[in-house]
Amino acid sequence: MCGILGIINENNRPVNQSLVDGLTVLQHRGQDSAGIATIHDTRFHMYKNKGLVSEVFNQDNITNLIGNMGIGHVRYSTSGSTSLFESQPLYTNTPFGLALVHNGNLTNVDELKEYMILKKRNINTNSDSELLLNIFAEELYNKNVSNISQFDIFETVKKVMEKCKGGYSVIVLINRVGMVAFRDPYGIRPLCFGKNKNGYVFSSESVAIDVLDNEFSLTRDVHPGECIFINHCNEIHAHNVCEKSSLNPCIFEYIYFARPDSIIDGISVYNARLEMGNKLAEKIINKHPNLVHDIDVIIPVPETSRISALQISQKLNIPYREGFVKNRYVPRTFILPGQEIRKKSVKLKLNTIQSIFQGKNILIVDDSIVRGTTCMQLIQLAKKAGAKKIYFSSAAPMVKYPNVYGIDIPFKNELIANSKNETEIAFEIGADEVIYNDLIDVIDACNVNLKYPLKFESSCFDGYYITDNIDNEFLKKLEKNRGIPYISNPGGGDTISK
Repeated sequence: MCGILGIINENNRPVNQSLVDGLTVLQHRGQDSAGIATIHDTRFHMYKNKGLVSEVFNQDNITNLIGNMGIGHVRYSTSGSTSLFESQPLYTNTPFGLALVHNGNLTNVDELKEYMILKKRNINTNSDSELLLNIFAEELYNKNVSNISQFDIFETVKKVMEKCKGGYSVIVLINRVGMVAFRDPYGIRPLCFGKNKNGYVFSSESVAIDVLDNEFSLTRDVHPGECIFINHCNEIHAHNVCEKSSLNPCIFEYIYFARPDSIIDGISVYNARLEMGNKLAEKIINKHPNLVHDIDVIIPVPETSRISALQISQKLNIPYREGFVKNRYVPRTFILPGQEIRKKSVKLKLNTIQSIFQGKNILIVDDSIVRGTTCMQLIQLAKKAGAKKIYFSSAAPMVKYPNVYGIDIPFKNELIANSKNETEIAFEIGADEVIYNDLIDVIDACNVNLKYPLKFESSCFDGYYITDNIDNEFLKKLEKNRGIPYISNPGGGDTISK
């Protein structure tokens, strides 16, 4: 998962500080690296490096990023590589000079690599973002015109969407032409845009638009299969370039990834998580009524699950307490590359307030259970702090299948719920009982205030992949490439993380 941002202003108003501010707000979407590219007087200016936004950018390199249009990126790698060569923005000088930022995953990479070889375009990394950049460049180059119009841009993006399968949102900066933003035909990965009297902004989440100076305000989400082009004269053109499109946003955005103050495709992330808490409380009341009288205190795993935990507390009339204390200077474990780093970071990340646990029956509320290692370590911490009984709940349904659209949810043999039921999972992680939200309830929670309910991309819960190129052979090959042995029907799941 990554965060992308693009700003274009008129009257030579600089965008450098606004890009840094916006990326800082999107920091939760990736901590591997950060980068910005701007254009001034037909020349690109770019800086990127490993680390957090606050570590990468300083007064000197921000000052050098001059120009009234620019794009930015915060990266988390879904392929395990944290190479600076794969950090974004990515650049190619033909045609015109192009820089690109991308959030998501392409799922037909081998096919696209062969196409690039045919076109004699060299790909230097294993990044699907570099592939996407070069495919866009190749299609635009084929227009062979010196004066690019909106129709040329729309036709280019249409060709890109015909070739590229998967989930993606993209912003491209084109020298002497303008800025292009588009979203995959299913709207799996989020992208919205806003405006003020001086220009336009594109962002992975609305919260980055909210915090910008100069009174930017959210206009709407980019539609699935839509391309929005803003030329160098600050004129905006929008067109749905995909003949068949449908809105199926990734449901994990609402469960875990997005900030609670964001609105994605008309859904308040905060309200969705609030309702997930309601649904989980109702399940406890209806299917585990004995727990209502047995639980002494409800404790969230900071920070994403707090909203759901508070609602469960109110619904069950059981005290809510902050029992785990988070070290804010350790990155989120779910999106850290490398399993050993994840394991170590959990130990550094959380500690307990012993008096909250001592002699009590507790309900721990987390946003999700993926591999199982994080919850196992949390339970060990709770037991060490003196908890009597430990019930563990997940605002998300059981994660049974890998995600291939930009979230690093691993393969079947790594997922604790793929081969175990709730009783077996409870035994595995050391809990007295485990309670999951049901998928239908999570979907209802996201749709609670919508006039027209959405369908969601929820492959990690139901195994249904909305693009037509994902099958067992694809998953087997993907797993082999990552050096993990493929087990089509594993007899037992490793508990590797979260």
